[in-house]
Amino acid sequence: MEKSRIKKEKSILGRINDLSHKLVFMLVIPIVLSLVLMLVYAGKYHSAIERMETIASIKTVVATDIPGIAWNIISGRDEFADSNIYVKIHDVERTIEEITESTDAENRLSLIVAGRTMQTLENYVDRIRKNIQDQVPVVENEAVLVEVRDVASLVDSMLNEYIAQEIDFTGKMSGSLQMVILLTAIAEVIIVVVSLWVRNRSVKTTALFVRQPIEHLEEVTAKLSEGTLDARLADTDVTELRNLTAQVNTMAKRLKSMMEKSALDARTLRKAELRTLQAQINPHFLYNTLDAIIWKAEAGEKDEVIQLTSALSDFFRISLSSGADWIPIRQEKKHIEGYLKIQQTRYRDIMDYRIDIPDEIGDFYILKLLVQPLVENAIYHGIKIKRGGGLITVSAKEENGMLTFTVKDTGSGMTREQLEALNDRMKKELPTVSREGGGFGLVNVNLRIRLYYNQTDGLRIKSGPEGTEVSFTVPCRNEKEIFENEGVSG
Repeated sequence: MEKSRIKKEKSILGRINDLSHKLVFMLVIPIVLSLVLMLVYAGKYHSAIERMETIASIKTVVATDIPGIAWNIISGRDEFADSNIYVKIHDVERTIEEITESTDAENRLSLIVAGRTMQTLENYVDRIRKNIQDQVPVVENEAVLVEVRDVASLVDSMLNEYIAQEIDFTGKMSGSLQMVILLTAIAEVIIVVVSLWVRNRSVKTTALFVRQPIEHLEEVTAKLSEGTLDARLADTDVTELRNLTAQVNTMAKRLKSMMEKSALDARTLRKAELRTLQAQINPHFLYNTLDAIIWKAEAGEKDEVIQLTSALSDFFRISLSSGADWIPIRQEKKHIEGYLKIQQTRYRDIMDYRIDIPDEIGDFYILKLLVQPLVENAIYHGIKIKRGGGLITVSAKEENGMLTFTVKDTGSGMTREQLEALNDRMKKELPTVSREGGGFGLVNVNLRIRLYYNQTDGLRIKSGPEGTEVSFTVPCRNEKEIFENEGVSG
């Protein structure tokens, strides 16, 4: 049974691999061979053209320039030392030598003879130089000049012969190249036809082999899409589909687990919201605020009574927000201002505050009760327990479509151990929402940011002897996005 399974597992993969290998071999190998041959011929053709161009460039020097310079020297128009005739001769000799080394053996003879003849030409130039030094009659140098011209003409004819040989050589290569191209084209047409036949036959046999397991896979996935998460796929002998089968079964198990976890997350989130709201309706906070209002009224401070009553009304109205989860930033700002005004009445001597939230971002929406718990934490765990009081700064800014809120206090701060313990609690996948262990407000806010905004990161906390800074960043969302994407009511 196991051997049969292995054979079946190999059959589908083996067929596909065999087909691909055959097609690659049949299509690529001839193309590669033809390309190599064409590149070789093209390289030889290009080299021959370059050699002919180089030889053609020195023909004028040999046939015209060198005899002309020799005549100017004999006639007295140029001094021998200033004529550079040897430079011309040596350049020609060096060029002929270089071309000879790069030329095939059958075409070298003309260049070898031309190089040796250039040595003869140089010997005649040596005689002209010696005659001038010995002050022989000009007639003798004129006779040598005739020899120079004859030798230059002979070299020129040899160079012409070499060019003719190269032209004949390139013509043969061109014919060979055309033949290679024609044969390659014919071979490719035949190969394409055979490849299409092999491909069609292999596809049909492979399709028949895997169709049944795929149809079974479609049936089970259709059940899963309809919500039947208990549907499972049976094992298959097709290797590729066995892996897919295992993944689909795993997916079904995870979907079921995620649905259960989603329900648990919803309950946990609602618990966090309720505890956060309970914190806002803290009886002690309400009693103390009402006592402050009564005390102000008894003292006859009418304006203060109005301000405190208005602040308390705004505080609870925005906290409830008619059941809405999202509120504009301007309301959140007003909520914070009302809370700080009330608290400053109680802690006037030890607390000061500053709010820096620009009006330009007031129409963006955020999840309610995110900033106020951070302010409350700064008061009760920072400013209140520090001698001499301190300052609370609430700020916000918008940058690249993201909103960043920061609450900073100059209170006593946290120790390194306290900060690490708090960060550990907030990094948990589903942190507790109980009041135990401190940091209740921060942990709740962190959890709500992560769940509502679907973010990995929530709060960022820095703390030391100079105070504590708590910040978070969330995307900018307008009213339309809130209603369309979140499905909440205002």
